[in-house]
Amino acid sequence: MNYARCKKNYLCPMQTPDKRPVTDWLPVSREELDRRGWDEVDIIIVTGDAYVDHPSFGHAVMGRIAEKEGFRVAILPQPNWRDDLRDFKKLGKPRLFFGVTAGCMDSMVNHYTANKRLRSDDAYTPGGVAGFRPDYASVVYTQILKKLYPGVPVVLGGIEASMRRLTHYDYWSDSLKPGILEWSGADMLVFGMGEKAMKLLIRRLASGENISTIHNLEQTAFITSAETLLPDSGHIPTIELPTHARCLADKKEFARHFRIFEEESNRWQGARLIERNGNRVTVVNPPFPPMSQPEMDEAFDLPYTREPHPRYNKRGAIPAFEMIRNSVNMHRGCFGGCAFCAISAHQGKFVVSRSEDSIMKEVEQIATSPGFKGHITDMGGPSANMYLIQGRDTSQCMKCRRPSCIFPSICRNLNTDHRPMTELYRKALKVNGVKRITIGSGIRYDMIIGRSDADTKANGLNEYLEQLITRHVSGRLKVAPEHSSAQVLQIMRKPHYRTFVQFQQKFNEINQRHGLRQQLIPYFISSHPGSKPEDMAELACETMQQGFRLEQVQDFTPTPMTLATAIYYSGIDPYTLKPVFTAKTKDEKLNQQRFFFWYKPENKRWLTDTLRKIGRNDLVEKFSVNKGSHESHGGFKRNSGKK
Repeated sequence: MNYARCKKNYLCPMQTPDKRPVTDWLPVSREELDRRGWDEVDIIIVTGDAYVDHPSFGHAVMGRIAEKEGFRVAILPQPNWRDDLRDFKKLGKPRLFFGVTAGCMDSMVNHYTANKRLRSDDAYTPGGVAGFRPDYASVVYTQILKKLYPGVPVVLGGIEASMRRLTHYDYWSDSLKPGILEWSGADMLVFGMGEKAMKLLIRRLASGENISTIHNLEQTAFITSAETLLPDSGHIPTIELPTHARCLADKKEFARHFRIFEEESNRWQGARLIERNGNRVTVVNPPFPPMSQPEMDEAFDLPYTREPHPRYNKRGAIPAFEMIRNSVNMHRGCFGGCAFCAISAHQGKFVVSRSEDSIMKEVEQIATSPGFKGHITDMGGPSANMYLIQGRDTSQCMKCRRPSCIFPSICRNLNTDHRPMTELYRKALKVNGVKRITIGSGIRYDMIIGRSDADTKANGLNEYLEQLITRHVSGRLKVAPEHSSAQVLQIMRKPHYRTFVQFQQKFNEINQRHGLRQQLIPYFISSHPGSKPEDMAELACETMQQGFRLEQVQDFTPTPMTLATAIYYSGIDPYTLKPVFTAKTKDEKLNQQRFFFWYKPENKRWLTDTLRKIGRNDLVEKFSVNKGSHESHGGFKRNSGKK
């Protein structure tokens, strides 16, 4: 049965500066609905971000998916939650549901630094202006909508809701919170990359099903009473997690809760998870298996304008859009499994790649767009060099429980062939109008360095590295060793520091051979679980001896439902149940960062006193000998979410 409603096409006299009619975007106002001749819409998507009609913005993807299904969709971006709530009323009541997302980032990460200081800007707002979304935006928006439209379903989605779908530690309130469905009042949650779930949910609601009875839709979560009989899940097992009350009472129970969640999140298709909270039960249905390549292409090939809505023309540029406007996302997912990263739990551990045709079509679209000056700023993904990399035998992947395919060693079943990436870069450079391509995503150098000669040759690793460094580095190449301590790196699930040293040598060798003067920009984290003052002192000494003088570093921020956050809260490793030291006080965290700034005169006395206090007189001498002997290699800013 075709559940789609007929959609009239009306020409709109309102146009953007490049003569594009405003109806090329999904409507955001009552005026735009009227111009289309729509008396109502089927779905309204409420988002904490400005509306950018681009496949890197989840609200645009979900809106275009629903539009392709034949439904009328409107976007309500950054509504004012402080006044009389007129923004929430201007588009009327949707026929099917409200979709709610905090945006491309968790709203608390968006608002606050690692030291819980309020940020002065917002990259997802025109002009970079802060203050256009509330704290815990998913919850605030939902509660407003439930008050105004009590009979209309609210469906949560996006990173904030996805990574808070079960009991989780919230750093900003320093408390263990229940799943977000409990404290928001929403009817359903679509977690992860939700195209497939969204399609099926729309069809089922349009056919007349009540959202309160839809209990068997994959990649969704809902709340029901403890007495409710759940539908048979077939061959997929159901696992009961420790209750919210038990997690509150015993940190070891929370650690066990997290381990189950992470193991099931990293499977090809995990179990159905249930978590009791009093007489209520949160049910998290299993995710869909990884998307196919045609399904990925479909999500990226929709008729996006690839531009912010024209309503923002006079409000200034949107920094997050400016960063990605001339970039191409080639794949989703990451099999790195880093302890501090949410990518695998949200996008999936298994990498899913677009087809070459789909990618080249986007490159050509960028090359012909108004104002393009010939520079494509990235062709990558969560990591730059994972395109088309996957298990040789997927039947083995279906049984796998490893959190990472490359740590502590590269899986024997993983095909790490880099030749398709090298060839794709070369083809993209031949597109008319493209003068330069730089790779902005961080690369996983541990897939390239330390391999056998046979593996290196078979997978084209030297050719990839040569192409990357000589043709696709914009003066600086960013990589993420994160730390130098073997113990801390083990907790992080990152390779030994010598791998980074070897990569630096290779990087310098290629630059020297080609007469290039390019810099390697390493990312490091301070205050990560397991990192003690002596570990930071050694890291500072290592980077000093390598010639790095760092100006900006990333302090660890506990974000919901990552391994590192579970350790931060519980004080134990969920897999070993052994205690792990973590810097928690403001002074502890600031002092860990100060080690990076050994070269500042005001830190000289502090550094000497601290090193002697922790019994590292050997490092006092090293810093004294090397002080001032290295030129600055520049600072860096951490790019959230990419490793």
